[in-house]
Amino acid sequence: MSEKYKTFPGGLFFVTLTLVGWIDLFTRYDYCNELVNNLNFCIDKKGLRVFSFCIMPSHVHMVATVNDEQKQLSDVLRDLKSFSAKQFLKMIKKHPQESRKEWLLHMFAYFAKHNKHNSQYQIWQQHNHPIHLFSNEWIEEKVKYIHQNPVKACLVTEPEAYVYSSANPYTQVKLEAL
Repeated sequence: MSEKYKTFPGGLFFVTLTLVGWIDLFTRYDYCNELVNNLNFCIDKKGLRVFSFCIMPSHVHMVATVNDEQKQLSDVLRDLKSFSAKQFLKMIKKHPQESRKEWLLHMFAYFAKHNKHNSQYQIWQQHNHPIHLFSNEWIEEKVKYIHQNPVKACLVTEPEAYVYSSANPYTQVKLEAL
């Protein structure tokens, strides 16, 4: 992997966590709320620091780092994706109103077959493509991009109206101030 897409201790990064096949899983509040709970767990227990985020239907954008100079952001994100994937699978299987249950499980099984690191299902793409934010200009550009993402996707007309975004003043994610 090139140096362009690697994290290092102490760095601030723009990352995108993408579902395999760009599947729209985060169209139900239950799955979004579970991801928020998992983010907050990583913030409380694993040193994740999130400055900006947005949960879109098929991916998540974040400006983040870790508060421990010995840890890599990529390791915390790996743990977040691993645990949340297990939780999503349980939820999909049990969700009484999940009309796409069979299709979702089929698709996640399909993508797992093409990746030797997975046993039965794969929910997240392997890579996060972290971009090191080394200047205030880059940070501002990425935060604006994150907050405008649901507006450009015509999900809301104002960034503050999108529930699963740091632009929303009532977000449940435990954010750090920039």
